[in-house]
Amino acid sequence: MRVIAALADLKLVARVAEALNVTQPAVSKQIAELERIVGVPVVTRDRNRLYLTPIGRRLAEHAKQALNQLDRAAFDIEAMASGVSGSVSIGVVSSVAPTLLPGAIALFKRSTPQASVSVLEGHFVELFPVLEAGALDLLIARIWQPQELPGIDQKSLFSEPVVVVAGRNHPLAQAKDLAWSDVTAFPWILPQANSVARRAVDALFASNGLTPPSNTIASLSLALNLELLRVMPALGLMPQRLAQTQAARGEIVILPLDTRGLLSEARCFWRTDQIAQNGTLSLFLKCLQQTTDELDTIPFG
Repeated sequence: MRVIAALADLKLVARVAEALNVTQPAVSKQIAELERIVGVPVVTRDRNRLYLTPIGRRLAEHAKQALNQLDRAAFDIEAMASGVSGSVSIGVVSSVAPTLLPGAIALFKRSTPQASVSVLEGHFVELFPVLEAGALDLLIARIWQPQELPGIDQKSLFSEPVVVVAGRNHPLAQAKDLAWSDVTAFPWILPQANSVARRAVDALFASNGLTPPSNTIASLSLALNLELLRVMPALGLMPQRLAQTQAARGEIVILPLDTRGLLSEARCFWRTDQIAQNGTLSLFLKCLQQTTDELDTIPFG
């Protein structure tokens, strides 16, 4: 299972062997054995690269899910045996909260029911001083122009595109080919004016040779933003997974505009001295990583 899962990502036998700490002949033997069991090819070869066949890709998806279940079982046993209790306070930006936190919190509470979790939602500029002051244990945010921060450790969690969305009755809802100049005249639902995310959005418009929209609504509320998109011809920005979920429900449409990696990377931040002192925070970070790994096994679309 680990060979086919690694092959889906790495494509080279040498890289798979290095990642799994085995020899290249052992990897090739495992592939051949898998093809013997399945009865059909699971890889195709092009020079020194291996590409999964459609059946191989499906096997890789199942393998990743099975491995995640095994990893989660091992994690659960370790966490329950640790006897961790206490509390963890989390600051999070609204564009990350609905995608990442429910799974991480559910895993955390299942592993240590006696521990408590508190969540404060906001934007990075207002949450970061609270983290520095010690009133938050962890901060999760989308990052623009990442940089080192004194006394703060950070870790990249995942990368996910941000997309432009509109209500299903918007004049541009059926458009197949759009330019950024086509969307500046409409109202925009944007992050708060003093936030890192808003500065990144302004820079995106500037990179397209445009002045940022002046007809704006600043809102962090997902429920409010969805309703605004429904009742008025506004446009907004939303993480791709969340946008796809809402689009599948018929609530919104995703517009064909290139956001050029806008705020695509999510990171978590914590004070450098806290991991050694706070076992509850350490456990929650492991839950966060476990949830992130599982998100990575679910393809977009």
